[in-house]
Amino acid sequence: MKSSELTIGDLARRFGLATHVLRHWESEGLLAPARAAGGQRRYGEEDLYRVALILMSKEAGVSLRELRGFLVTGGDKDMLRGHLAVLEQRIQEAQAAKALIEHALECPIKLMECPHARERIAARIPPA
Repeated sequence: MKSSELTIGDLARRFGLATHVLRHWESEGLLAPARAAGGQRRYGEEDLYRVALILMSKEAGVSLRELRGFLVTGGDKDMLRGHLAVLEQRIQEAQAAKALIEHALECPIKLMECPHARERIAARIPPA
């Protein structure tokens, strides 16, 4: 085995994944590892990038099917725009939650009694 090649166990450990996850991604057409004598999978540098991309895509809400299509065709820009809009919304919500937590840590008033906090919380109540 070349020093730059990883076994399936090595690659899984590096990313904190179970080996069956890598096998599943291979069955979905997202990974295509080289094979050593005896058929053992061997992963190289390009596979590291692929796994990182798959994980980043999953974090962004991109399905494996969408990702496979994107990798094969070069990209569905409309699909990416949709995921970008969702991510931007999640970021805004996370920033609002962070601001509320920061306020709660500094405010001497109980969270549900604080007018400033209640105003922020009220902004998340959907209209009737």
